[in-house]
Amino acid sequence: MNVIHVHERRIGFMATMGNISRRGLLGSTVAVAAAAATGITGSGTASAASRSTAAGTATATGAALPAPAGAAEIPTLWTEFLRNRYNHPQIPWVGTAGYGHGSRKRPHPRVRANVLHDGARPDGSADAAPVINAAIERVGRAGGGTVLIPPGTYRIDDIIRIGHDNVVLRGAGSGRTVLHATRSLEEIIGINRSRYGNSPNSSWSWSGGLVWLCPKDRYEALTGAIKAQNWPFEGWTGNDANEAVPLTDIVVPAARGDFTVTVADASRLRPGARVMLQLDDDTEHSLLAAMCGDVDGTATYTWSDKTKLLSYAPFNWPVRIASVHGRRVRLAQPLPLPVRAGWRPRISGVPHLMTGSGVEGITIDLVKTVRPKHLQDKGYNGLVMQCTWDCWADDIHVVNGDNGFLLVSAKGCTMSRTRASGRGYHHSYACREQSHDNLVTDFAIDAFTEVPTPGSGHHGINVEGLSCGNVWSRGRMDAGTFDSHRGLPFGNVRTEVTILNDGAHGGSADAGPLYGARFAHWNVTVTNERAGCVKIDEVAPYSATVAISTVRPFGQIDKSDFTGDLHSRLEAYGTPGAGPGRPRNLYEAQRALVG
Repeated sequence: MNVIHVHERRIGFMATMGNISRRGLLGSTVAVAAAAATGITGSGTASAASRSTAAGTATATGAALPAPAGAAEIPTLWTEFLRNRYNHPQIPWVGTAGYGHGSRKRPHPRVRANVLHDGARPDGSADAAPVINAAIERVGRAGGGTVLIPPGTYRIDDIIRIGHDNVVLRGAGSGRTVLHATRSLEEIIGINRSRYGNSPNSSWSWSGGLVWLCPKDRYEALTGAIKAQNWPFEGWTGNDANEAVPLTDIVVPAARGDFTVTVADASRLRPGARVMLQLDDDTEHSLLAAMCGDVDGTATYTWSDKTKLLSYAPFNWPVRIASVHGRRVRLAQPLPLPVRAGWRPRISGVPHLMTGSGVEGITIDLVKTVRPKHLQDKGYNGLVMQCTWDCWADDIHVVNGDNGFLLVSAKGCTMSRTRASGRGYHHSYACREQSHDNLVTDFAIDAFTEVPTPGSGHHGINVEGLSCGNVWSRGRMDAGTFDSHRGLPFGNVRTEVTILNDGAHGGSADAGPLYGARFAHWNVTVTNERAGCVKIDEVAPYSATVAISTVRPFGQIDKSDFTGDLHSRLEAYGTPGAGPGRPRNLYEAQRALVG
């Protein structure tokens, strides 16, 4: 057994000592002792004395202030995390998720095109897509800038395409600039059959958008293949995993949470460069097991028949190089997984990539159609970011879509102040195909305006396909659920969300486990008390379910993919919000730790 692997398991074991595991919650003398020591009552509520003397006061952003001098420390998950922020067993590090490693400052490039000056009509009387796309292309070829769409309603009969770096498409605000889309992706590009087997299902059910951010070469390859009825692989490396050119091998094992790796040859690596860490699974599927925290049940789980899951290999994690000292390379973010020799660890180039582009202040209004049956979407989809890094969408409202907002092989992107509303969606938000470290904040899913079509389904906020480090923060969901859509996502966070939990998760049987390790659901209020997909301590390995409201099982009820102890944690059950030793918002509290 690898030495690093043994060390990691020991760290996980020691960190859980003295805390309540999934199997030991009821009747535990440890739990009784902890409750007495911290002032936690049987309902999970802290006493007034505990709150006033041990916890301190919450800041405006929800980060807990230090306890008064001499006060007893409350042994919470948060205080554990502060001692081990990059390698905590249950809580992932997400403090650098989003554009610019979580920066709230975005570029405001000079306005270089105004579509009204180019002939677009703001009254919806003519197709404005050719004018808008020509302006985007011209500005992109010139090195970037802002394309302005003044107030009005602009009819678009084609896809709005952003394929160059540093291009911002800016409206006057989602209540003032409207793109009215009249045709579906199927009408514009063609029928898009699933690449998984001989399925008749439409891949527009989870891909593509009528505002589509994607590197120009990648977009042309994708759409060309679809027109030829040859669905391509959507991810970072195209149809050929070897398309990513290796730059050097990593030659020394590293632990999850490490920033530094040792490489064979650093001559091709430069500080600031955007590269990709790649890991291959082995014949024992130990990489997949590690993504699940190496819980005991991974040894008896059948991996070999999970054909869809296995098609995602290799694991691709884009990361920026912070510094190079000899053969030691420091990364800008901590490793989300350990690095072991048997996984052929390497640093490669990123074959398809677009950076620094955004969409702001626009409503994407799709012509109202009947909501399709499940997996039969025609592609009335809103906005997609695909093979993008450090891009953003702000103040975007999608109305009457099949799918609202999609992140497909996206890295470090931010969607802020976004909203999905109208007749009902398949995915209001989806995050798939190895999308990592993205932030969706201040988001909303409105109650649907139409009775669901028989046979249709809604997932809500989705994550799948080996995606990790993604955050959904400060959300209101009047429909949907926390959809972990199989495909072994791991290390993702949902925090400070109010939800009417009425959706269903998805995922085919050959896509593998529903959850990998280190999911954190933190401060969640469920208005209809449904437990499924929110209270995950019984199903998700090494997970943290913290400060959720009281829920009960009904509707879709899941069992864990793994037998044995999951090493999950349940804390402050029934008491959403901030509390003793507990910040209100897990992401914002981690951001406050970034120096």
